[in-house]
Order: sequence, then structure tokens, then C-alpha cells
Amino acid sequence: MNVKRFFRLGFAGAVLLGLAGCASPNPTDPKLIAKRRAERASAYTALTDEQRAVVDSGQIKVGLNEDAVYIAWGPPAQVLRSGDANGERVTWLFHNSTADEFLFWRYREVPRKDGTVFLERFLDRDYNYRDYVSAELVFADGKLLSWRMLPKPAGSTIYSPNSGFSSP
Repeated sequence: MNVKRFFRLGFAGAVLLGLAGCASPNPTDPKLIAKRRAERASAYTALTDEQRAVVDSGQIKVGLNEDAVYIAWGPPAQVLRSGDANGERVTWLFHNSTADEFLFWRYREVPRKDGTVFLERFLDRDYNYRDYVSAELVFADGKLLSWRMLPKPAGSTIYSPNSGFSSP
């Protein structure tokens, strides 16, 4: 294995490890649920056995109070308040993220054995990460009134105009 290839593989491995380390924790991880259960111990003990079983599994259902939903799913990314003739509503929004991939050509200088330099063209990539609303929970009088899961937007692969590739 030549030295350049060794360093490329090492760099690629480091990037993959870095990306794995940046992944956000799963809010329904039993350890996180246990931590949130300890944060709101009195609210947890006030739940029925059925509600505790739902919360302990990281699930939610209509009728749970805000503390139970917090224990099951964690804090929302946003809290919205609204009101109408039927009363006040509190909406919790949960976010997730997706990525678009950009492929484009770059050039680098490569030395020849005779001391001259030439430009080598190589395909490079970059990623654009974006958040989206993945779940919307509506509370009325402190109880979960309704919930809905929203689909992940499709990620895109965007090709440079001169890349020689065509979009799928």
C-alpha cells in the first residue's frame, strides 16, 4: 500500500468516526428515559401502571400529560401556544435532520518525477444538513390531544454542472 493511499484511507476513517460521534442521541434510549424519569420522579409516580409502561417504552398516546410525554420523548425543539373558541392549545414540535449531497470536481497539483507539476481532477463531495419538523404534538389542558409524525423530506444529490453526471 503506498503512502498516499494509506493517508487517504486513514483520513476517510477519521471522518466516518467523527460523523458517528456527531450523531444525536436517540431520545427513546432507555438510559435517557431513566434520566428524565428521575428528573420528574413525582410526575412519574403519579402515572397509572399502564401509562408508566407506555412511557418506559418511549411511546406516547393521547391522554398523557406533558410530564409523561417529556419523560418518553424528551424536550421539544419548539413550543408554540395558540388559542381559539375551544380554549388554549400548546403544540410541541420535534425536529430531526436530513442531508443533501453535492458532488463537484476539484483540482489539485501533483508533482511529477521530473519536478514539473500537473493538475489532477478529482470528484469531491460536500453535505448540507437541514432540520425539519418530524413530529407535532398538541396539548389541551395539559393532556395530549393529538399527535402526528411528519415524513422525512427526500435528500438530494446535486451534481456540479460540469461533473459529467446527470441527475437521477
